[in-house]
Amino acid sequence: MLFQHSKRARRVAACTALALSAGMLLAGTASAADTPAPLPSVKKEAPSFTPPKLTLPKKGAARAGVAAAGEASSLPLSDLDGDGIDDVIFRGVEGELSSTATSLDDVFELYREDDVAKDIIPIGQQGGDTTEPEVLVVSENGTLKLYADVDPTGTPYEHVVGGGWQVYNKVTSPGDVNGDGRADVVARTKDGQLYLYLATGNLDAPFGGRVLIGGGWGAYDQLVGLGDGNGDGKGDLYARDTAGTLYFYAGTGSTTQPFAARQSVGGGWNIYNQILPAGDGDLLARDNAGTLFYYPANGNGTLASRQQASDAGSWAGVQQFAGAGNNAYTGKEGIFATTPGGAWYWYYNSTTGKLDPREEILGAGGLTGGPAPLHFSSMNADGMSDTGFVFEGHLWIDGNDLGGGWGVYNTLVAPGDLSGDGKGDLLARDASGNLYLYKGNGSGTALAARVKVGTGWGIYNKIVGAGDYTGDGRTDIVARTSAGDLYLYAGTGTATTPFKSRLKIGTGWNTYSKIVAPGDLNADGKGDLLGITSGGDLYRYLNTTSGKFTARVKLGGGWGIYNSVQ
Repeated sequence: MLFQHSKRARRVAACTALALSAGMLLAGTASAADTPAPLPSVKKEAPSFTPPKLTLPKKGAARAGVAAAGEASSLPLSDLDGDGIDDVIFRGVEGELSSTATSLDDVFELYREDDVAKDIIPIGQQGGDTTEPEVLVVSENGTLKLYADVDPTGTPYEHVVGGGWQVYNKVTSPGDVNGDGRADVVARTKDGQLYLYLATGNLDAPFGGRVLIGGGWGAYDQLVGLGDGNGDGKGDLYARDTAGTLYFYAGTGSTTQPFAARQSVGGGWNIYNQILPAGDGDLLARDNAGTLFYYPANGNGTLASRQQASDAGSWAGVQQFAGAGNNAYTGKEGIFATTPGGAWYWYYNSTTGKLDPREEILGAGGLTGGPAPLHFSSMNADGMSDTGFVFEGHLWIDGNDLGGGWGVYNTLVAPGDLSGDGKGDLLARDASGNLYLYKGNGSGTALAARVKVGTGWGIYNKIVGAGDYTGDGRTDIVARTSAGDLYLYAGTGTATTPFKSRLKIGTGWNTYSKIVAPGDLNADGKGDLLGITSGGDLYRYLNTTSGKFTARVKLGGGWGIYNSVQ
């Protein structure tokens, strides 16, 4: 995958060390004779990822349908190299940042220590020491940082400018709202309220107090700040609803009602998992295959016909584009599988709705005599999957002993942040069917005292979760009864009552011997599901809108070789 497997290699090494710390015996690499057959049919050659250079029109180029006179120049939001063209910044599946302005072998280094950039928002020049732009980063725990004078390789100059931003599921910049020459920011809460933050020009306190500018914005699963899309010098927005219709919101110049009534641009936009600005009101959009398309602006909020902007599939492997309209996701990036012979494998999400080829963590016999490994959504600040196990009653997560007494539980699930503080939490069910919530501390080293959050959970033979299944940015879970009914428990963001009343979303799920929550398979910000039949066939369900999933798609066979997939 991206950048010579740097973080992946460290993660596999950490998993191996974790296994050894439990007293497991590390076997040698399995020979061909030791390899179980048949292998899953999704196994393929490891993809290489070289971000292609984008060739987009320079600012001021003539566009069809735009009057030559009176066309305003849109503020550049992410021109890193000063060539007049906004550059694309992106986060790969392993957490690294890069941009189209860097050398193809370089990362876009923001000197972040194990603190994943959940969402990246370029905001243009805000008053730094150079003409280079500033970039905002929202962390998983809600910390907002501003990076000043960002050049093609990044910058070491960071300003912590806020906390508590985990209350928002989308932060973006529409460009200059009030005409002062600086780009402003809008942020949407998980209940659909939209707030405006006006830029101040002070990099230590770059925004004034928030102003509520409207409700009902939760109807959109993509919210894209694009700069000036109609040539009047005011910041505009695009928004896509879950049916796939794209709308244009023209800027008004007002700081209390900054957007006019919406204008439909057209339907069919749900074929894209991320939509992002390309400068001057133009858009880029990526489909599930990883192909990037370019839509030139007509200058009136509408868009010209799309142009293919990359080779087919060349942008697979990007988890989050800067400025993209989706709800950014971090926490889990694949699945683990074990064999009865004691081998342990990892499958990465490819961002295309499929899985990358398996990688061996331990060879045959490596798990023999030790506890079964567990797979959790991130419990620390790196936004990556965590591994754990219960050994002699003690819970271990990524090498940290979180204490004893865990042998009383028959199910442990870490779906993400359930309490609303931006830190990963843990659910535990005992033999009596009682469900408990343990709040995480954000570093994976300790848990708060348990809180009983439910009874009667013994009716479920499977409880899973990794991310958001309702589109509001809150963490949800699903649970299956022995009769095969599947229920959604939508998250509330409150530790004492973390779930709303259950909602039945499917039947017949007892056809699957294993149900797995892999996180976000196609990088659209929504959590997805996998099911494995007793015959070893693997099926995918992509989340589309609140509690709904696409029809199943078969990804391959041969998964019966695994006794555990999680």
